[in-house]
Amino acid sequence: QVQLVESGGDSVQSGGSLRLSCVVSGYNRRSYCLGWFRQAPGKERETVAAVDSDGSSTYADSVQGRFRISQDNATNTLYLQMDNLKPDDTAMYYCAYDAKPTYYGGYYCFTKASYDYKYRGQGTQVTVSS
Repeated sequence: QVQLVESGGDSVQSGGSLRLSCVVSGYNRRSYCLGWFRQAPGKERETVAAVDSDGSSTYADSVQGRFRISQDNATNTLYLQMDNLKPDDTAMYYCAYDAKPTYYGGYYCFTKASYDYKYRGQGTQVTVSS
């Protein structure tokens, strides 16, 4: 059974930084997608960034250049480094995992809808004040 546990959410001022962590256990490392998603009250869930087992990462236009997704295979941890945070970044952030067909590249993980990811964490809240 795959489990994901997020942490690192907090309240910060505009321009600040946060690093979210997601510890993943029980997953198949052969070929997979890991993604970060967010959902603000009254808004659709948005894909923030995704990375695959080959390390190929993709970002939403709204966070490109400010956020960085990375993974530490030694500790089974997925990270999201968020810099220059803006009030529009305020949301509940979730990490998610699913297996990836080996014939697909990393962009597949970004375009895969969040509700199609088989496993998801409980979320961590990020609040950015102006």
